[in-house]
This record gives sequence, C-alpha cells and structure tokens, in this order.
Amino acid sequence: MARLLSLALVIVLWTVAAAAVDSSLLPGPVAVGEAMLRDARSLALPYHLACTLLRVIAAFAIAFSLGMAAGFAMGKWGLVDRIGDPWLVILLNLPALVTIILAYVWIGLNETAAVVAVALNKFPNVVVLTREGTRALSPEMEDVAQVFCLSGPARIRHIVLPQLAPYLAAAFRSGISIIWKIVLVVELIGRPNGVGFVLGSAFSLFDMVTIFAYSIAFIVIMLAVESLIVQPLERNASRWRRKAA
Repeated sequence: MARLLSLALVIVLWTVAAAAVDSSLLPGPVAVGEAMLRDARSLALPYHLACTLLRVIAAFAIAFSLGMAAGFAMGKWGLVDRIGDPWLVILLNLPALVTIILAYVWIGLNETAAVVAVALNKFPNVVVLTREGTRALSPEMEDVAQVFCLSGPARIRHIVLPQLAPYLAAAFRSGISIIWKIVLVVELIGRPNGVGFVLGSAFSLFDMVTIFAYSIAFIVIMLAVESLIVQPLERNASRWRRKAA
C-alpha cells in the first residue's frame, strides 16, 4: 500500500510540474498515457519492449551461469584465483562503452555482439560475489557432507547452494539493474529495435512524449521484475539461515 501511495504521489507531482512549466519539454501524464496506448494498439510498444527483454534475458543467463562457475572455481582453488584475478580486475574496470564498441567492431552489428557486450559487462560482478561466497563456505558443513558421504550433485544442492544463496541473490539484483541500463546503450548504438533504439530516435526529433512513454513502460517492467522475482528471491535466499538459527 505504501508503494502505491508513493507512486501516486509521483504522478501528482508530475502533473503539477507539467502544468506549471507548460512546455513540450515536460509532457503531462495524460499526453504520455495517450502515446503509450497508441503505440500499444499499433503493437510498436510491445514489440520494442519484447526485443529489449529478450536481450536482457539472454545476456543475464550467459553472465550469471558463466560467472557463477568461474567465481566458484576462483573461490575454491587458489591457483585458479591467482590466474583469473588480473583478468577479473581488467573486466571490472573496463568501461561498458568500450566493451560495446569493441564487440560491434569485432563481431559485427548483430544480436550476437549485442548480447556478448552486455554479458561481458555483468560477468565480473557475478564472479566477485560468487567468489566471496565460496570463500565464506562453512568448513563444518563440508565435514558433514563427508560424514554422510554425499555425492557431488547432492553436496552442491544441499551444502553449497544454500550457503551461496545470499551472494547469488545479490548478484541477481545487481545484475538486473546493470543489464537493464547497458542493454539500452547497446540498442542506442547499434540495433534497429528495442527501447534504446526508440529513445535514440525520439531524442533526435526532440519527441519528449515518446521518450517519456517508453521510459515509463520500461520502468513498469522493472518494477514488476523487482516485485515478482527479485524481492521474493532475496527473502528465500536467507530462509535457511533463519531456520538454522
């Protein structure tokens, strides 16, 4: 309820500000809502949102799966950590724009380059969080696994993953927030569709109504992901610790 009231307050303040400014640079909620309905009926809005969402899902799946495996290996074995750490530092400090440009130049202006560029920007963050979680694994729990002669898959499922869950949840949250933003830049620079492409085209025409319409539609999707996926995941991630306590 508090969240809905907060959003309602934002809309009220937006309406008042738009009326006070009375400029095409700050369209009101009614004009933006009409533009959203128009593009929704023409299927332009759902099409571009779907293009962006597919890139987000693909890049996130690649970055999360590979980053989790690499982070676990670096946290578990010192030699792997020493070999991989310099590359990890480079990827962490490499600007996203540089990665995007290099991917487009080396791979081409295609979907593969777009997804790879986004995944590379998220990959090191997953590695860092998973590595720290692996280093914090309880030796006592490992002894329990040995006493009960758990197999490799059973050990991962019942011993490793529950302890890594809070770190993976943090990687999930930060990954979603980072990937959303980078995907828009990727689309702005080199894709013929998606929310970033539409925002770039609208900017060139100073079409503020379209910019607001697609930005708000994008924000609504992010709020839905946050409420339906991210927050429940974070609550479940530490449930085993509360039960143990």
